[in-house]
Amino acid sequence: MPDLHGLIYAYHSSSALGELVVPRTSASLPFCSRYRLIDFALSSMANAGIRDVGVIMQRDYQSLLDHLGSGKDWDLSRLSGGLCLLPPFGMHDSHFGEYNGCMEALSAVRTYINNIKQSHVVIFRSDLAVNLDLHEIFDSHLASGCDITAVCADCSLKGGSSKIRFVPDTPNTSKQMLFSGLGQKEALSSIEVYIIRKSLLVELIEWSRTNGKQHFHRDALAHYLDEGGTVGLYFHKGYTAHITSVSDYYSANMDMLNQGYRRDLFFDDRPIYTRGRSSVSTYYGDNASAKNSLVADGCYIEGELQNCVLFRGVRVKKGAKLTNCVIMQDSVIGENAVLNHVIADKYTAFSDGLVLSGSSVLPITVPKCKTV
Repeated sequence: MPDLHGLIYAYHSSSALGELVVPRTSASLPFCSRYRLIDFALSSMANAGIRDVGVIMQRDYQSLLDHLGSGKDWDLSRLSGGLCLLPPFGMHDSHFGEYNGCMEALSAVRTYINNIKQSHVVIFRSDLAVNLDLHEIFDSHLASGCDITAVCADCSLKGGSSKIRFVPDTPNTSKQMLFSGLGQKEALSSIEVYIIRKSLLVELIEWSRTNGKQHFHRDALAHYLDEGGTVGLYFHKGYTAHITSVSDYYSANMDMLNQGYRRDLFFDDRPIYTRGRSSVSTYYGDNASAKNSLVADGCYIEGELQNCVLFRGVRVKKGAKLTNCVIMQDSVIGENAVLNHVIADKYTAFSDGLVLSGSSVLPITVPKCKTV
């Protein structure tokens, strides 16, 4: 797909993610045993044949840099183009030091955007768990004749704080945008992925900058619609989750224990790529038990697991019982420890005999490198 360029927002982390985004941006949050959230945006682009992708960053992005590297795992390591990491080098005309909205972030990298060779740009959130057919979406965008197309989801849209919806005036176009979950039932929920003509994007960036506007939806897109613009609509029916809170993160990982949801997100035709890491096979002791759980390579399991998601290198010692837990890389669960509804960040350690119990609505979150 030579005429489509990728832009990924990776500059913002919701404060509702709490301790999970202290050491990282939400784009690099570990997900489903071996992936990071940004893998879904990058893989959707790679599978569609997009060969030039810019990642807009702001703060706490060392973990993201370590994960992305040169982009070779997504076939984006190239002598010309490929993966381009965009730190906040364009903040000379801002007094805040942080992006207050998408348009401010785009304005900060406007030199990069002006130099994009492709005539269309796909803008993608980095905190989405979704597998999009961007090739089909781009074809729909061109067929609609619209300068911008919004990807919308059905009622299975999970998590997130976005209330952006579009009211169709024809089956595939809209001239009205809503900013609340209330109101017209026929309105479609945006997952905040857009394909936009580059010339329109540049025009909206300049309008926002000139008028002191910072936000994509309530400023730039609202202005475009007020001026008589039309938004094309593409309806995505697969699994979609916005990860903007601890509850969202926990629920989305638990969803991956459901075969139907996994099938919606991971399939052979459009695989999800991630950074490669060689590990030995997971070891299960004589008295180990694992029921309805996802366990990555390199783990050492001597205890019991039920409804759990374990990342690489986790050790569960004898007598330990884990239920409804998300345990990240290289964590250690002590002997006879009992954990229920717990999210453990990387390199955490739990003492022998410890008992921790949260709930599905309010799971206990243990920060990175913490010993409990």
